Amino acid sequence: MNTDFSEDYYRMTGTHYRFGISSLIRCLFSHQIRYMKWWRIAKKKNRLFYRLILKRYATKYGLEISITADIGKGLYLGHPYNITVGSGAKIGNNVNLHKGCTIGRENRGPRMGIPQIGDRVSVGINATIVGNIKIGDDVMIAPNSYINFDVPSHSVVIGNPGIIHSKENATKDYIGFCV
Repeated sequence: MNTDFSEDYYRMTGTHYRFGISSLIRCLFSHQIRYMKWWRIAKKKNRLFYRLILKRYATKYGLEISITADIGKGLYLGHPYNITVGSGAKIGNNVNLHKGCTIGRENRGPRMGIPQIGDRVSVGINATIVGNIKIGDDVMIAPNSYINFDVPSHSVVIGNPGIIHSKENATKDYIGFCV
């Protein structure tokens, strides 16, 4: 089994993946775990068959995570519907993505490009992150925030337009089961 998927599984369930009935049942009945399993396989093997299975789940659950995105280990999909991650996005380790969040490209202007997200970042419900920007480590992005600017490490971002508040351990108790 892919080690990155095992770490995703641990982040989403709090238990280590072991080949057996309980892990199989979780993979069958938890669509976020099933989606990430097929995403990791399609990314690694790059075969049409795996991409078709991934496309089916993407359509069914509204998860549009580009196969060309660079996602670190331990991705957590919370309430995973309508999550969009654009092609070329770089996402670090132990990142939480919640329902309706968008990580996408800005096609013109000084921030033309795709975001880079650090480690231990929690992206809230319906938050939008766009442009060639860098989000540091240990950052909490509040629900409904719009981010098109660099965010330093150890910060909380709130609002539209986003306002940065410095805070040590910003994601403490929000990011669990780190790998």
